[in-house]
Amino acid sequence: MPETAEAIAATTATDLVGRHFRVRDHYDVGREKIREFARAVRNHHPAHHHEDDALALGYAGLLASPTFASVIGAATTRSLIGSVLTEYDVSQFMQTDQIFEYHRPILDNDLLSVDVLIEQIRSYGDNDFLTVKVTMSDADALPVLVATTTIVARKGVEIDPAAVETVSGVLMHGHVPEDHISDPTGLILLAPEDVAELRDPAPALPVQTTPTAATLAAGTELPPGKVPVTRGDLVNYAGVSGDPNPIHFSDAAAQLVGLPTVVAHGMLTMGLTASYLVNWLGDPAALSKFSVRFSGFVPVEPTAPTFVDFTGKVKSVDAETGSATIVLGATSEGKKLFGRAVAEVRLS
Repeated sequence: MPETAEAIAATTATDLVGRHFRVRDHYDVGREKIREFARAVRNHHPAHHHEDDALALGYAGLLASPTFASVIGAATTRSLIGSVLTEYDVSQFMQTDQIFEYHRPILDNDLLSVDVLIEQIRSYGDNDFLTVKVTMSDADALPVLVATTTIVARKGVEIDPAAVETVSGVLMHGHVPEDHISDPTGLILLAPEDVAELRDPAPALPVQTTPTAATLAAGTELPPGKVPVTRGDLVNYAGVSGDPNPIHFSDAAAQLVGLPTVVAHGMLTMGLTASYLVNWLGDPAALSKFSVRFSGFVPVEPTAPTFVDFTGKVKSVDAETGSATIVLGATSEGKKLFGRAVAEVRLS
């Protein structure tokens, strides 16, 4: 029988490597949520906003933006740390890597079940690097997307009471339910015999990209892109994505952790980068894998935008399989935001 996450809260983190969990309730993907997330990451492809344009690509509902799964994944990671990996302070972790592997786009009206695997924990001093794999499957138990997240978490570090008081004054209220058992985003530990093998995904639909496998060549450079990011954008993304970290909207909280000012969410910069790529591809369903290693941040002052610049270059093209690998770059104020950003795409 499945155990509740709370029943194993006393287990040390390293003992949980290889254990599987399931989110108690499915995630019901809504049309308006897809639209508001697309606006938040500047993804203007019409298939995110209009049913007719989604249908033209072969889909019965609006397509979610490529990084939409971060809404689900972030809530799952917080639940994991808040109710299972309790030796960590939920306020003392930072994301370092994110990988999305796409079997098909997330669509409105999808009912997604969410399974979680603690894949690896590596310790370096007071820091643990945790790798968590989240698999999202549809109502037919077919895999839709696999998201792998690596975060660095601190443990055993005494926190200044004055800092706690400062942060408590700006934190969102009611974000974490007091009763994890009644929390629909809470987790259930699965017994090994209850962990099913991942089924084969449904066959992928053809894509309708502007560059084609026949015409694209290795070394081709994507047109450069540039977007402004303001405090309003950060507050909007925090609400849409459900990321309550106050370093993205409070100068006091940002300075407590050594930042010069409020900074943009890493997943916002990844979402903006995906939008830049989709604008060039012409089909948001063309991504098969998108991975980023975060290495910098976007500081955003109170009354002026900060600009993020994007570049891309085709690393390789396989005309036989109709696929390509794209290396992406993002900078802000001349500083790199990613140590690595690579997309594998399908082409017409």
